[in-house]
Amino acid sequence: MTNRRILRLTGADTRDFLQGLITNDIRKLDTGAVYAAILTPQGKYLADFFLVSDGDAVLLDVAETLGDMLVQRLTMYKLRAAVTIETVPLHLHRGLGAVPTDGFADPRHSALGWRAYRDIAQQDDTVDWDALRVAHLVPETGVELTPDTFILEAGFERLHGVDFRKGCYVGQEVTARMKHKTELRKGLAAVRVTGAADPGTELTADGKAAGTLFTQSQGKGIAYLRFDRAKGLMSAGNAEVERVDMPETT
Repeated sequence: MTNRRILRLTGADTRDFLQGLITNDIRKLDTGAVYAAILTPQGKYLADFFLVSDGDAVLLDVAETLGDMLVQRLTMYKLRAAVTIETVPLHLHRGLGAVPTDGFADPRHSALGWRAYRDIAQQDDTVDWDALRVAHLVPETGVELTPDTFILEAGFERLHGVDFRKGCYVGQEVTARMKHKTELRKGLAAVRVTGAADPGTELTADGKAAGTLFTQSQGKGIAYLRFDRAKGLMSAGNAEVERVDMPETT
């Protein structure tokens, strides 16, 4: 896979540095891979990524399209902290079934298998990852996850990507307020799709804007919905769309 950038963070302050920035608890690295995001001070999404231990270092696996921005952002926050950030020539491998000895279970959902970081590129990946994402309502960087995203609307709590007990991080106040003081009125949801519609097509219900249809596979899809309007049948171009029950989380 060539669409991921692998960073290695080293130095005595690495874990404390990350703990003050990311949405999840860095201490979970002691038991496996960690899924997390970095937010703006206003609580909006900047990037999502995976973190794994690599001896005394931490590997960070992020979409290549966000790599330069993330390095710049981390460097901006680093100041005098004893942290070195470098891109390393490792390649993401993914698969289903038993986790290999050099791999880590995907922390978002058990159906998403494992991830490993190796010196050579993967050549044997035939899994339809989009179909699995759609079946389990898992958003993708740059598709469902954009700079306008609030992570709770994107299901980060269900996907084990945010920790509400870890303490402060950038954007924490807004995220905590959404968790404890409001009921979400918008967010990602699983839908049934009859017909064809391009990703990004607006959804309408009774002639009113009800959201946007994103990834689709095998008659199912992921949509961002206004919950007060997303009732009954909706239209996405010539396709009919209907909200269905959210998948169970494991």
